Amino acid sequence: MQHTLLAFSIFLLGLASCQTPATGDNAGGEESLRHADVAFSRLSKEKGLRLAFLAYADSAAVLLRQHHYPIVGPEAVKYIERMNDSGITLTWEPTFVKVAASGELGYTYGTYTFTTADTSSRGTYVTIWRKSAAGGWKYVLDSGNEGLGK
Repeated sequence: MQHTLLAFSIFLLGLASCQTPATGDNAGGEESLRHADVAFSRLSKEKGLRLAFLAYADSAAVLLRQHHYPIVGPEAVKYIERMNDSGITLTWEPTFVKVAASGELGYTYGTYTFTTADTSSRGTYVTIWRKSAAGGWKYVLDSGNEGLGK
């Protein structure tokens, strides 16, 4: 009985040592992700939304767009490449940023403004991000909803 209890205790101790402790404070990761989201918007404003969405896309990115099934991975890249963004400006501002304790995943949400030559609309967005092997952030899911008014 004592050997069984000892073996079980060693097993539990070994199992606990394999766990990554949650720090509870990921302010540096959240600031890094906020910076990536803001830089993504700035690139969209300065160089166009097509170039920005291609530059920040993860290889497995998923786009959720109105009147479409989810557009995934290589199909998402093709969808973006076919976009005509002339005369369009899309900018956004994150209002919330959260990064997992592991520092590998995070999400942002906030408001966006979509402007053409003759109209402007506002809405909300959510983006899910993954840390790339190079250390930068790439989006793995992007979606937005119209509806904030003018």
